[in-house]
Amino acid sequence: NFTAATLNIPFLGLYGACSTAALGLGLGAMLLDGGFAGTVLTATSSHNSTAERQYRFPTEYGGQRRPYQQWTVTGAGAALLGYDRPGPKITAVTFGRVVDLGSTDPLNMGAAMAPAAADTIRQHFKDTGWDPDAFDLIVTGDLGKIGLELCRQELADSGLNLGDNFTDCGIIIYDLEKQDVHAGGSGCAASALVTYGHLYKQLQRQTIRRLLLVGTGSLHSTTSVQQGESIPCIAHAVRIEV
Repeated sequence: NFTAATLNIPFLGLYGACSTAALGLGLGAMLLDGGFAGTVLTATSSHNSTAERQYRFPTEYGGQRRPYQQWTVTGAGAALLGYDRPGPKITAVTFGRVVDLGSTDPLNMGAAMAPAAADTIRQHFKDTGWDPDAFDLIVTGDLGKIGLELCRQELADSGLNLGDNFTDCGIIIYDLEKQDVHAGGSGCAASALVTYGHLYKQLQRQTIRRLLLVGTGSLHSTTSVQQGESIPCIAHAVRIEV
């Protein structure tokens, strides 16, 4: 908000937790498609120290991390959307609904967000008539190892089997064997960095021609968790094609 005060252009502040990158892409594409803007810049960021202190515990505290915990990514990513340059195109968006199955552990974000991711993925295929095999890559962000497997199992139980083209930004962004991040990465920057950096280069090289980004977000606050409330979650799907 303080940065936006210096830009002197229209500004929309978004809160989708870790789904903010996908939320920004989807809303930006809608603004362009509706003729309400000619160029849209969508950006998000996260910082490990800030997030760990606010939502978990200070890293300096030295508390033992649980195996299912994820590591908040420090970084920022931005995408420029418009009509006047060649590049990958956003061809479909499915905005998710809030899903709350009663999870109360703020350290196990993957398990909390997995049902929302599965719900949006099912809805996207239902809305578009496409199937998983139509995509070179379907990537969530950021369920981590635990959440990804839970999401995969929930989809399989409903008759939707995703294969090797299904993974997660929280897994891609770190080397889980060499870096001690437990279940993988998290934070608003996780899906932004992976999508706007690593995956965008693959789209440019056309090693990936159809990508489905499913940004996942845990919509809790420190106060709500301390009061014993369950954790509502959401996921937004954005189809990107070359």
